[in-house]
Amino acid sequence: MEEQQGMPLLGDMFPEMKVNTTHGPKKLPDDYKGKWLVLFSHPGDFTPVCTTEFVAFANRKKQFDDLNTELLGLSVDQVFSHIKWTEWIKEKLGVEIPFPVIGDEMGRLSKKMGMIAPEKGTNTVRAVFIIDPEGRIRISIYYPQEIGRQVDEILRALKALQTHEKEKVALPENWPNNELINDRAIIPPATTEEEAEKRRGQDNCYDWWFCHKALK
Repeated sequence: MEEQQGMPLLGDMFPEMKVNTTHGPKKLPDDYKGKWLVLFSHPGDFTPVCTTEFVAFANRKKQFDDLNTELLGLSVDQVFSHIKWTEWIKEKLGVEIPFPVIGDEMGRLSKKMGMIAPEKGTNTVRAVFIIDPEGRIRISIYYPQEIGRQVDEILRALKALQTHEKEKVALPENWPNNELINDRAIIPPATTEEEAEKRRGQDNCYDWWFCHKALK
């Protein structure tokens, strides 16, 4: 029976699965326990938009490393196709792809994670999953095949999520470069009338429900 396609929920554990990659077999998510993981799918090897994305991920590998984060690519192409494509990128563009790429040729993981849009055939959409060190899905982003991702935004979202985990604060639009409060964090809203009254008129509050503070 064909596996049911479905959208994963934030906070769910990433499904356990053995996969084949350009760096050998991997067991998900166990092989990445203790690290953050960015799993991203691409529609197909030897395609222009996907090539630009792989180059961008590869060029920022050090920044992901500094955030204790591993990169893992995926498409429904076979592993040997991934190998030939990454060899082409190194030879023609001078960029070595330093992360493994899953050959999900049967679509098992792609279907389970909602990466395949039926109207687009069997190719994967451009999905991104950020998985925490415990193996939980914390961010899911889906793009159509025709639009390339911005890897710097994935890095920004990862940094923001890790800062939230450490500081237990909310973070504004485009943090740390927000138009209103720059790199400051948002304090949780007041939960009592007394606390709300204390916050009114404070320099770091627009109102009792919208206060902010500097991070350490």
